[in-house]
Amino acid sequence: MDQLALLFVLLLGALVSVPVGDRFGLPAPVLMTLFGIVLAVADFVPNVNIPPELILPGLLPPLLYAAVRRTSWRQFAANIRPIFLLAVALVFVTTVCVAFVANAIVPGLSIAAAVALGALVAPPDPVAATAVAGQLGLPRRLVSILEGEGLFNDVTAIVLYHVAIAAVVSGSFSPWRAGLDFLLSAVVALAVGLALGWGANKLMDVLGDATLQIGLTLLVPYASYVLAEELHGSGVLAVLTTALFIAEYATDADDVMTRLAGYTFWDIVDTLVTGVAFGLIGLELHNALRTASGRWGELLGWAAAVVAVVVVVRLVWLLPATWLTKRLHARRDYDEEIPTSWRETIVMWWSGMRGVASVALALAIPLKTDDGSAFPDRDEIVFIAFGVIMATLVLQGLTLPWLVKRLGVRADTDREKEVEKELAVRAAKAARRRLKEIEQVEELPEDVTEQMLRRAFEIGFRISPDVAEDERREGHEKRMRRLKRLRRIQQEMLSAARHEVLAARSEPGADPEIVDRVLRHLDVRSLR
Repeated sequence: MDQLALLFVLLLGALVSVPVGDRFGLPAPVLMTLFGIVLAVADFVPNVNIPPELILPGLLPPLLYAAVRRTSWRQFAANIRPIFLLAVALVFVTTVCVAFVANAIVPGLSIAAAVALGALVAPPDPVAATAVAGQLGLPRRLVSILEGEGLFNDVTAIVLYHVAIAAVVSGSFSPWRAGLDFLLSAVVALAVGLALGWGANKLMDVLGDATLQIGLTLLVPYASYVLAEELHGSGVLAVLTTALFIAEYATDADDVMTRLAGYTFWDIVDTLVTGVAFGLIGLELHNALRTASGRWGELLGWAAAVVAVVVVVRLVWLLPATWLTKRLHARRDYDEEIPTSWRETIVMWWSGMRGVASVALALAIPLKTDDGSAFPDRDEIVFIAFGVIMATLVLQGLTLPWLVKRLGVRADTDREKEVEKELAVRAAKAARRRLKEIEQVEELPEDVTEQMLRRAFEIGFRISPDVAEDERREGHEKRMRRLKRLRRIQQEMLSAARHEVLAARSEPGADPEIVDRVLRHLDVRSLR
């Protein structure tokens, strides 16, 4: 099996892991990691040979962009305090604690190299956390914080990582210069992200076609990351800024086809890239096993010590941080999304799984320093990092569903239904307001007005049946059953039409382009 065949195996595994995970109640990223481990121990599977400098720009931009599409600037702003405490402060604290312990127990490990190890194992993975949390029915406030933490902790960790790696490679380190680099990196990233987000928004209006617009959204994250890195900024922060800008300003409410196609496209990209990334984590077991040859006891002891530091520091930090955040929020006039009990805090603690970012940073460690010598203790750092990734991802990922069920942490479905009902009422009222505006300009027959008023009511009813009173709901449900029957018949008629047109594609002399154009019209009609 060569490298290309291995890639296709991982892509296939990424698709299969989703229904298998749903069937057995296991997270797909964890299954892909286990699949990678199985491949790693197979003799016919080659070692993964990816240049370290291509790992971060190859994997992170699409994963970050796909994750940002599920959130919003308002949601991030509402959780700014807990996200800051987790994504910035906790990353710093974890990096320092891991660096201190690693420097003390690993003979000859420099402080700079220990900081690099701390930085690459500090950030919990947003993909793993949200993939697991999304299947467990957790409260939305917890998922929001986990998403925000996962997105923004990568920014902090990667900047710290680059500073530490530069100190090892060059042999010199200045705290003041490192602080200045950190600040400039953020400023450059924000400028690049906003500029590309604004430019992409304008370019989408020029492109017009849904296919071209979606293709642009695939290119923009990579462009944002690479340009920011070229200007010595944070590529991760640039991608996040660009994605948030596009999500906030580039949405046309009437552009239905682009929105539906975009959701489908990015779900596919997210599934495939996530599967490949976590499969690579398992495949890198090859290198870890080679490093540990003859030194299992020593290396496993170091890895276990760092795992303990990472897990304990998160718990010790979360308990007072949650209390402090709740105290600060108690002085606000509105309720924000924070953990409300010790059970939710425990779930957040156990959700701190390491994954894509950590493995990418570990593999991206340079092979040599500026003077041509080998990067000191690189094999040891990589082994310890993979020990942390495996322990947190596999152990915590497999046991988190059990822990959530045991603690009884569930989403407030009543509150979600209430919010859904409120939005349904707003949507129906907006439709009726627009109908009145049309009536003032156009003279509508009475039967048409009555029919349109029913349609306006149906807009809200289809979203949330609770918007109607009991008697009206019963009558409307009868009409809906009749409408469903008519729709079923219409769909069967359209299906027969599609089959007939599709059969014409293989007839002699048929023009496939014309057939596909007619078929596309029928498909769009089926969505109405």
